[in-house]
Amino acid sequence: MSSAEEENEDLKEADPIVEEGAEAETPSDEVGAEEVMAEEESEPPTPAEEVEKWKDLAARSQAEFDNYRKRMARERTEAVVYANRSLLEQLLPVIDNFEMGLKAAKDTEGDSSMILQGMAMVLNQLEDFLSGQGVEVIASDGLAFDPNQHEAIKQEASDEVPSGEVLYTLRRGYRLKERILRAANVVVSSGPEKEA
Repeated sequence: MSSAEEENEDLKEADPIVEEGAEAETPSDEVGAEEVMAEEESEPPTPAEEVEKWKDLAARSQAEFDNYRKRMARERTEAVVYANRSLLEQLLPVIDNFEMGLKAAKDTEGDSSMILQGMAMVLNQLEDFLSGQGVEVIASDGLAFDPNQHEAIKQEASDEVPSGEVLYTLRRGYRLKERILRAANVVVSSGPEKEA
């Protein structure tokens, strides 16, 4: 006998004998038969169980609908509150330029100029308008640097201001309610100058 024939003989002995035309029973067939028998043995739900099932489904559906309604109301309120955000963001550079013009006029004309006083009044009106819309200036000078509200442009050494605090503001930042419209551009202190 060759080695291949011997292996075939060993395999026949290890496997159970299956008659021709009959299929071997597999473990999945056994599980399927057990499930069918278990379903036949289980009783249909009682009317009380059906009622409880539908009551639970109704309660869950009602809770989901309440959550949906609350979420929609919250989103609608936020949409109204923050509807002017884009307009206000576009107005901020205009205010920056107006402030620079006001500063330049003050440097050249002095405080007694009528044009300067008129520009100052217009700037006050703009700031009142922003305040009425819920816009606030982000405080920064002399405060600890906060990356959520401040954008550090550079660091400078300072003997008076501790490291990590804002030395001065280059461009003011603004907040609309709780959201940042624009971060303040600041210069941060690196502490006292180190000698080499």
